[in-house]
This record gives sequence, C-alpha cells and structure tokens, in this order.
Amino acid sequence: MPPEDRRRRHHPPCEPPAQPLVPRKGPSIGQAARSPPGIGGTGKAIYMVSDGTGWTAEHSVNAALGQFEHCLVDRGCPVSTHLFSGIDDLNRLMEIISKAAKEGALLLYTLADPSLAEVSKEGAIAAHLGVAPLGIPRGAANRQIPLSEDYFKRIEAIDFTIKQDDGALPQNLNRADIVLLGVSRTGKTPLSIYLAQKGYKVANVPIVLGVELPKTVFEINQSKIYSLIINPVVLQTIRRTRAKSLGFTSSMSSHYSDMDHVREELEFASKIFAQNPLWPVIEVTGKAIEETAAVIVRIHHDRSQRYPCLASPGDIDPPFQPIIIGKYF
Repeated sequence: MPPEDRRRRHHPPCEPPAQPLVPRKGPSIGQAARSPPGIGGTGKAIYMVSDGTGWTAEHSVNAALGQFEHCLVDRGCPVSTHLFSGIDDLNRLMEIISKAAKEGALLLYTLADPSLAEVSKEGAIAAHLGVAPLGIPRGAANRQIPLSEDYFKRIEAIDFTIKQDDGALPQNLNRADIVLLGVSRTGKTPLSIYLAQKGYKVANVPIVLGVELPKTVFEINQSKIYSLIINPVVLQTIRRTRAKSLGFTSSMSSHYSDMDHVREELEFASKIFAQNPLWPVIEVTGKAIEETAAVIVRIHHDRSQRYPCLASPGDIDPPFQPIIIGKYF
C-alpha cells in the first residue's frame, strides 16, 4: 500500500541466565543470588537485603547504576550485586552483615521490621563497612493490600502482552494500546512487559530483512504504533553477546551479528519508518527501559488528550507531524 494511502483512512476502535551464588532461577528464601553480567560481576560489592522478594532494592540499585555511562549495555559495570531475599531471621542477617564486612560491600536493605532495620544499620556501622547503610522504607510487614480494578487491569495487560510477543497473533493488534516495531534485539520484549505492568496492552512486531510486515499493522489505528531504532555498533555488541549465551558457533552467529547485515537490517527498518510518518521513531541506544517507556507514555497521553477521536470507532488518523526522538544511527 502506497505511503500516501496510509495517512488518511478509517480504522477500528482505539483500544540471560544469571551467575548465581545459588540458582538465580528462583532463589530460595533467605539465600543470595548474583545479578546477571552487565550489572554484576567483579568490582565493588553491593549487598541488597530484604524480608520480601527484594524487588524494590534490586530495581533501586539498577536505576542508580543506570545513571553512570560506564554501566551502559555495551560496557562493563565494575560492581558485583548480591540479593538476599526473605531475610526475617536475626542470625541470618548478622551472617550477611559479616560477609559484607569481609568484602567491604555497600549494604542496602528493605526491611519492614524496625528491629531488623536497626540491627542492619548498627551492625553495618560496627563492622566498619566504610559506607553508611541505606534503608529504603517498605510497608508494614504482612500488610494486606486490597485488589483494586487497576490491579486486575494490569494483570489483563500483562497476559495480553505475553501472548502478543514477537509478532504472535497479529490478528489481535487492534486490541493493543501500543504496538512496538523494531529489528531483533532492540528491546521490544522487556519494554513491552514494562509497559504492561503499567496497565497498557502492548504488542511487539519484529522487522525482519526482506519480510513484509503483517497487513494488520497497516489496518489498525496508526497512532498506536511506535518505531524503535538503535546504534548499529551497540546492536552488533548485543547480538554477539546473545549469540554467545545461546552457544552459537562462529559460523552460526556471523550472519546475525555481522556489521554489514546489521546495517542492512537497520536501513531496511528506517525505510519502512520513513514511509509511515505517523509512527514516532525512538532511539533506544544507551537508554534504560524506563526512559524509553516514559517517552512512549508521554506521546500516547498527549495524542489521546489532544485528539479524543482516537478512542472512537471509524475515525480518521489525526494530522500528526512526524516525531523522531534521537537519531537514526
């Protein structure tokens, strides 16, 4: 379909394995797990202690590390993170503090029990860790949170997004709130899951060199679609790492991560994006998932507020101007 014919027409309604101290694949309560390469590894040790899952502590550390350029995806990050979840026993807590002292680690904790939190603080200082421990407040232990409508909306969004991963079920694209397009390893899946946790139904469709996109991509409301691009050097590095983790031989991974092929794929994608100016083009190189998601949500909300017709059936695409966030290469 010629690009000019896509701009105005009627649409349906808007709508790596870890390096564990113990297996990261579901660490036992009270045990530790080392973060995957790129976040963990050799270097300054960071101990994260929680009486729950450790989600808050782990994501706080990852967000903090993401502020440093040398911790980007294509560079090594000189820290070694250790997560200790389900810690509700004083003896176990003191054992962790002692181990942290031997490594000269930074201790970060999320403990709802005030007595355990105080022990963490005093024990760390007494052990001369060199850094005052950081406590992140968490709700009262065992507090029951009522299940709201928003909670079930997020669950539904996550279920939908998982089923729509990597181009699956293209006939359901009209049910998505957001559709992500990009070549392999541009972060479509983790970005989709992150947005789904915010309550958005997300579908992602891979762009493969020489393969046409599903027809439904051009039949849905075009304001739902977002294009992802990335620097070819960074993409090559990610693909090489991915191929190595999957055990590919040099001959098997050469085509997938070959620079000429990478550039050809990105050029193929950029031509598709240029033919569809209603799709915002977002540069993801060096950006955390949260940053890219914030850009998409901002555009999504802006379009919904300025053009209420997007939620109505049979509407014509509004006269958006092309949006390019960052550079193509």
